[in-house]
Amino acid sequence: MPLFSAHDGTSLAYHEYGSGSPLICLPGGPMRASAYLGELGGLSAKRRLIMMDLRGTGGSATPEDTGSYRCDRQVDDVEALREHLGLERMDLVAHSAGANLAALYATRSPERIGRLVLVTPSTKAVGLTPTAEIQRAVTRLRAAEPWYPAASAALEAVIAGDATDEDWEAITPFFYGRWDAVAQAHQAVEDEQRNGEAAAAFAGKSAFDPDATRSALAGFPAPVLVLAGEVDLGAAPQVIAEYAALFPNAELVVQPGGGHFPWLDDAEGFVTAVEAFLTRHTA
Repeated sequence: MPLFSAHDGTSLAYHEYGSGSPLICLPGGPMRASAYLGELGGLSAKRRLIMMDLRGTGGSATPEDTGSYRCDRQVDDVEALREHLGLERMDLVAHSAGANLAALYATRSPERIGRLVLVTPSTKAVGLTPTAEIQRAVTRLRAAEPWYPAASAALEAVIAGDATDEDWEAITPFFYGRWDAVAQAHQAVEDEQRNGEAAAAFAGKSAFDPDATRSALAGFPAPVLVLAGEVDLGAAPQVIAEYAALFPNAELVVQPGGGHFPWLDDAEGFVTAVEAFLTRHTA
C-alpha cells in the first residue's frame, strides 16, 4: 500500500490496480475507505486505477486537525497525490460525495485535469437538490419489488423530516439497481469502512460556495463524463442532467437499471461507458 505525505504532514494511502494510463479515483461515502469501489467493475483491465483513501479512512492516517476533514480543505490532498505521482495532468474519476471534492479541485486547478468522470455524483458543491416529486418518481420505478411498500413508506418519513433509523435502513434498496446478495454484502460493510466523525465534518460550514463553484465550472475546459443510474435515489437522473449542463464540455450517460453503485449493477455496461469516453478524448 503506497503512502505519501499531505501538505500538512498527514500520511495518506492509495491502492493500485491494473496497468496502463493512470486514473485517479476519489471515493464517496462521504469519507468511506476506497475499498468499497473494488476495481470499478473491472475497469482495472483497461486503466491503472489509483484509489485514494481520504484522510482518516482506510490506510490513511487520522489528521491532527480534524477540521481538515472539511471537503474544501481536502483539495490540497488531491494536489499532493498528483505531485507525488509526478503527473503534469491527471485523469480523475469521482464517485458520489467524492464528486464534491473533484468539483472543488477542478475550480482551483482546472489545468491539472485532463479528463473528468463523475459517477452518480453528489451535487452539494453546486447547490442542486432533488425535489420530493423527483425522488418519488425515481423510486416508483421499483414498484414491482417485494420490498417496495415498506421502502416507499420509509421514504415518505424521510421526506417529511421525521425518519427513524429504521426508516433510513428501509430505503437502502433504492440505492442499488438490484437488491441482491451482492448489494446486501456491499452495504453491510459500509459502517466499518466509513469514518463517521469525518463524514460529519465533510460538508461543514463554509465547505461549499455553490455560486462560485458553478461559475468556475462554466469555464472548465476539460471533457467531462457525468454518469447517472436510472433508478438511483441518491443521485436522481433529472438532477444529474442539471449538473452535467453546468459544464461546457460534458456528456451525460444514464445507465439503464443502474443504482448509486452502477459498476455492481452492470459491470460491463459501466466499464464500456467510461472507457469509451476516455478513448474518445485521448489527449
